[in-house]
Amino acid sequence: MEGSSPGTFAIFFAAIFTSNILLTLYLGMCSFLAVSKQVKTAVGLGLAVVFVITTTSALNWLVYYYVLIPFKLVYLKYIVFIIVIAAFVQIVEMIIERVSEKLYNALGIFLPLITVNCAILGVSLFMIIRKYTLVSSVAYGLGSGIGWMVAIVAMAGIRQNMKRSRVPGGLEGAGITLIIAGIMSMAFMGFTGMIKI
Repeated sequence: MEGSSPGTFAIFFAAIFTSNILLTLYLGMCSFLAVSKQVKTAVGLGLAVVFVITTTSALNWLVYYYVLIPFKLVYLKYIVFIIVIAAFVQIVEMIIERVSEKLYNALGIFLPLITVNCAILGVSLFMIIRKYTLVSSVAYGLGSGIGWMVAIVAMAGIRQNMKRSRVPGGLEGAGITLIIAGIMSMAFMGFTGMIKI
């Protein structure tokens, strides 16, 4: 890594707070809004996303630098990254189904949709664009996953408490959820400038 590049811990910390993949880069919003109704489900999906992002960032880094570059197939990176992510999500889906059928049923259609969660593909592309090392890529993937999980669990907690609140009729459902997401996004953007990645 170049001398001006941030260290591994800085990349990890920034991926959670200052450059949160969800609340500052707006990647992965569809599952964030759809699955953030209950804390338990949000934690389950969040852990699955952390695991998938961390592992696929390492796998995609290895594939990129040891397969795509040597064989001059860099132009296939989008397709190859998506194939790696899809295959890995299938494995995670089978594991969750065997370990916790209740969580598997609660996540429903959104578990296979981790495959098309743009946050996961975004992490793989950002690590290549920023020329991270393997260790930095794993730190970035882990930090991005934790940041995504923090955001969805916080939203789920707020939405569960909102059930007891009076919300104007026109704002019920998606309206108030988007307002909360905007306020959370502004809070995370308050960290901007502390660490650049």
